[in-house]
Amino acid sequence: MKRIYQRAGYYFSGLLILTLGISLTVLGGLGTSPFDALLVGLYRSVGLTIGSWEIVVGISMIIFNAVAEKRRPEMLAIITSLITGAGIDFWVFTLEGIVTPESVWLQSIVFFLGMVISALGISINLQADFAPIPFDRMMLVIHNLTGWNVTISRAAISVVLVLFALYFNGAVGVGTIIIMLFSGVFIQYFMGWIQRFDRTLLSEEQRKIQY
Repeated sequence: MKRIYQRAGYYFSGLLILTLGISLTVLGGLGTSPFDALLVGLYRSVGLTIGSWEIVVGISMIIFNAVAEKRRPEMLAIITSLITGAGIDFWVFTLEGIVTPESVWLQSIVFFLGMVISALGISINLQADFAPIPFDRMMLVIHNLTGWNVTISRAAISVVLVLFALYFNGAVGVGTIIIMLFSGVFIQYFMGWIQRFDRTLLSEEQRKIQY
């Protein structure tokens, strides 16, 4: 039973950290991930909030994934989109008047912090193994439908998202390219660290059971 609480802790803390990182990349002004760039573009062109579009686009992806795989939509994935959208809006509204980088140097610092923090949040969330983020699930769906490897599937989705983001005047910039090239490196690094931390928790729990 305790393991369920640990996984829930990973899930919620991972999303909280992830949304903080996303918000920092948005406020940095140098570009965001392809998915977030589309959200910003929809916010600029149509209205609503960035978090609201996270929910709309996320649920659209969930429905697409369900139709493509001929199964019911993943309810936990919908909850993930709702929490992520609320988290993005919370952090953006909280930091908007505080984080206002005016020089390229300060923008670079905010952007880099956002990218690293996002990678940490994704790594923690993945350790929960509850519900995949809709973007990651779509990557696997494309992989299964086309036979492309995961890297190509992810790249193809990213290209489509960037094109849509450009159409809607989204947050596409040099930061978008940097995230596409290097965020996976940080995620991989943090995943190793989180897995070692998780094994330590499991070992402590086993020792308590023995005694």
